[in-house]
Amino acid sequence: MSKNELSKNIESKKPVVAAVKEKFEKAQTVVLVDFRGLTVEEDTALRTEFRKAGVEYAVIKNTMIDLAVKDTPYAAQMEEHLKGPTAVAFGYTDMIAPAKIAVEFGKKSKKLTLKCGVCDGAFLDAAGVQALAELPSKEVLIARIMGSMMSAVSKFVYVVEALRKKQAGEEA
Repeated sequence: MSKNELSKNIESKKPVVAAVKEKFEKAQTVVLVDFRGLTVEEDTALRTEFRKAGVEYAVIKNTMIDLAVKDTPYAAQMEEHLKGPTAVAFGYTDMIAPAKIAVEFGKKSKKLTLKCGVCDGAFLDAAGVQALAELPSKEVLIARIMGSMMSAVSKFVYVVEALRKKQAGEEA
């Protein structure tokens, strides 16, 4: 390959790298997986699950990912995971969805394996992605907080009402 052809090749990849870099910056969570061995039907089912959750899923060349994350704090950690086929799940609205879907699908198919991830700008190894997947969803967390708050308020109202009745009984 001549120097001119190499220059053209690099120039043609710049928009792709810029697009991948933008996705990494916009996403709350990014999960990288090795999809080796998945059948077309399995891959279609996985894509459908990601799409339902609002997660963008794409197969991206390792060199494009490497160039896109080059200036990030996690570039060196991620570099060692960029071997073999890599698919990337970008979660823009739900931090847990990409990890949860990848982990659950991996349990079912046994072919999809976690490589690593990034959550809120921090690097996660495969164990970190697994731990993220085990967190309850945002809706469940909100429901738990609301339940705890309602329980505390109910107890407070009960105590105030008991005090009121006691005072009313003593004065009568």
